[in-house]
Amino acid sequence: MGKSLYIAEKPSVAQEFAKALKGNAARREGYLESENAVITWCVGHLVTMSYPEAYDEKYKKWSLATLPFLPENFLYEVIPGVSKQFQIVSALLNRSDVDTIYVCTDSGREGEYIYRLVEQQAGVDKSAKKRRRVWIDSQTEEEILRGIKTAKDLSEYDHLSDAAYLRAKEDYLMGINFSRLLTLKYGNAISSYLNTRYTVVSVGRVMTCVLGMVVRREREIRQFVKTPFYRVVGTFACGGEFEGEFRAAPGSAYEHSPKLYKENGFKERADAQALIDSLCALQPLRAVVCGAERKKENKKPPLLFNLAELQNECSRLFKISPDETLRTIQELYEKKLVTYPRTDARVLSSAVAKEIQKNIRGLASYAPLGAFAQEILNKNAYQGISRTRYVNDKQITDHYAIIPTGEGQKALPRMPRQAQEVFELIARRFLGIFYPPAVYRKISLAAAIGQERFFASFKVVEEAGYLKVSGGKAAKEETYDPAFLDALSALKKGSGLEVKKLEIREGETAAPKRYNSGSMILAMENAGQLIEDEELREQIRGSGIGTSATRAEILKKLIANKYIALNKKTQILTPTLLGEMIFDVVNYSIRSLLNPALTASWEKGLTYVAEGTITPDEYMEKLNHFIRSRTENVLHSHHQTQLRGIFDEAAQYYKKNRREA
Repeated sequence: MGKSLYIAEKPSVAQEFAKALKGNAARREGYLESENAVITWCVGHLVTMSYPEAYDEKYKKWSLATLPFLPENFLYEVIPGVSKQFQIVSALLNRSDVDTIYVCTDSGREGEYIYRLVEQQAGVDKSAKKRRRVWIDSQTEEEILRGIKTAKDLSEYDHLSDAAYLRAKEDYLMGINFSRLLTLKYGNAISSYLNTRYTVVSVGRVMTCVLGMVVRREREIRQFVKTPFYRVVGTFACGGEFEGEFRAAPGSAYEHSPKLYKENGFKERADAQALIDSLCALQPLRAVVCGAERKKENKKPPLLFNLAELQNECSRLFKISPDETLRTIQELYEKKLVTYPRTDARVLSSAVAKEIQKNIRGLASYAPLGAFAQEILNKNAYQGISRTRYVNDKQITDHYAIIPTGEGQKALPRMPRQAQEVFELIARRFLGIFYPPAVYRKISLAAAIGQERFFASFKVVEEAGYLKVSGGKAAKEETYDPAFLDALSALKKGSGLEVKKLEIREGETAAPKRYNSGSMILAMENAGQLIEDEELREQIRGSGIGTSATRAEILKKLIANKYIALNKKTQILTPTLLGEMIFDVVNYSIRSLLNPALTASWEKGLTYVAEGTITPDEYMEKLNHFIRSRTENVLHSHHQTQLRGIFDEAAQYYKKNRREA
């Protein structure tokens, strides 16, 4: 009987597989071995795509004459720094006593690609060995054993593998062709302007689109002109004082008036004062309730975290970058504390929902939230979860939402404070879905002074529901004296109110907000919202720019290239002068690279390949045509003179000298 070979993506994961298999595996160089099993690992990627000069020495020198570069057959090579581990894995894959290979790399497109490249480069005889794909959602012993038991034939993931290869080819071809093309065409113009030795115009399918989002937002802010407006606010008495705001309701002398900014503010202070003067002329100055509405409002717990939502929340709460968040949650995953992090889903699968009490029970010993977990268990509050919006198999592709496994908590006190905070955030969001909605008491009032109306609303938490576990949001709601609320609730149409004063409050319109690292991740995930064409927006729904596994890395690369700057304290993203100049070069040459619609549609195409809807050949034909046609356009264009003036427009906003930009 032959042995089974298990190939993990990292050494730490291989150790967890060895523990789960319980074979007393002996440590060897680069792998572990027991009587029935061999467990080895990659160290991330072991194989990569070869540089163009591997195809022909002429490609080593960047030249417009050699573009576009579109090879028919792609070359791959072992990464020098990890060649020793590759040789070990390659030898194990081809060992005669190994009859079954279990692929245990990360359960996703990139993990699939990591293994397929190794198998390809090692020249494995696929007909001589069984190949099984282990697909797991956490690294607990139970999940690992389940994944091995239910492992499918690797061929069932061939479409996913096709999509992985195509994604790499697409990034490779766009990066090489367009970076060389624009560098050769416009690099000197940028260097001359900045007084630098040379400039490489680095272009990427996703990276350039994200740069465009940051630059466009910055220019919107620059072009924004603040508009002052003046609101009229009344203070009214009813068992206590409250404020109401004037609005030009139907019947108002100011309905549709050009003097107003929207319905509640005047463009000129004098007009706001004229309203106050006209109302104060009414004696006695009294208000009459002309509308009163009392209702209860339910707010359900939010959906669970996917990676993008978690990165956004960590940026907002802890001021940490998406890249830091991903590293932290990856560490939690490897310590068995949470489920697989690189997920786009915000719901659970029906299969997981059936066993969810195990996850909850594991949190009962977790000091910060143990009482909540125990309350859920005591009330059997988890039993109906499969019939709620938090469980939906149709909304899950590779993995369900990020939740605590209920295991591994002994390791938590020894982990960094940041990891503990992120874990608590995930656990609170998870436990919250087993609590009832928060119930708000809402009172809305309309009061008339003459023919003009003032409006006020009050909202208080009556039943905290899930807010008890969510982390104190209930405490942030405005609080009111109960007697005062009772007095407001007693008001009805025709009730009189004393007017204590009328005054002007000045405000001004706000410019669009800059992206921070978290909101950018969400914007990338929801790229469809940036697309005006409704049909196309619907077509790419759920695709976005990049993937949950790559978005943080894209931002990191833009920052490393000095195209955008990150304020570490606030996590705010802004372009650099160089970044704006790169944007302008692309805008004048290959504008579609800046378009979220194009970037997201490529991602949608990869999804179609993974689903088997379109073939890899169809995708490559479209890709090659795109690169060939855009290259031809740039080769026959000359925008250097125009760009000089465009660079001047951007440069005025940067105080640093150009050499530092």
